[in-house]
Amino acid sequence: MSLRVAAVQAEAKSGAVEHNVAKAAGYVRQAASEMVDVIVFPEAFLTGYDQEIFAGALPSARELSWLDPVQEAADETGTTVVLNTALDRGEIRTLTDVVVFPDRSVVLAYDKQHLYESERTIFTPGDRGFSLELRGIELGLSVCYDANFPEHAASAAANNATVYLNSGAYFPGGEHRRDLHHAARALDNGMYVVFSGLVGGADRFVGGSAIFDPVGRRIAHVPGREGLAVADIDPALIIRTRTEQRMWADRRASLGAYDRWGDLAAIRRQAASPPR
Repeated sequence: MSLRVAAVQAEAKSGAVEHNVAKAAGYVRQAASEMVDVIVFPEAFLTGYDQEIFAGALPSARELSWLDPVQEAADETGTTVVLNTALDRGEIRTLTDVVVFPDRSVVLAYDKQHLYESERTIFTPGDRGFSLELRGIELGLSVCYDANFPEHAASAAANNATVYLNSGAYFPGGEHRRDLHHAARALDNGMYVVFSGLVGGADRFVGGSAIFDPVGRRIAHVPGREGLAVADIDPALIIRTRTEQRMWADRRASLGAYDRWGDLAAIRRQAASPPR
């Protein structure tokens, strides 16, 4: 059974949570017109990715009625929504993937585990991975910098994820690294990678929303400034890729001890020196 996914590329208005929630609800309805089952939004889309906003008053995790417009859109369309936002968790602040399921309660599913340098003074990193199953397909969650670490996607794959969802915000100059990391995570693990990126704003975020197949080919992207990248997840392709590209099956749980020699030139000089 296939699953249709969409990655949003859009600009968030800094500090305007109500505006961004309404914009997100609009994208959910737009995605539904393309028969999308799961839609993924960029990093900090509901608050905007903004250091001043992060340090100020944030949406509360204790009371989630501010998400009602997205919940209504999910209920209306039957779409599962993965939204990333900065959250006030009381004692701590997190960059959290909130999953809005149709006709169910909202789940604060995953907190970003790898915090970028500028985020570490404000946010607390998550301490666990998270995946969800839809139509028999396991979707692993990640946020931006997480995808820079091969072991993060590998952990998702080891826990049966065959699709890796990543919400991001890349600054100008990060385009090559962004695309390379996502393609590599797909090929490393024989899994689909779905990346949703912020665009515009004061920091001129560079978008790049795209979907990569299990051998790292970009199969969908957003050709304009804002919009949706849409693709179907094909479980048969995942199986075929993992059969033909054996990296996932052939990796070793342990590579044993690690030996290291020192400076070889110095060793040779010492060996060539006459005894005293």
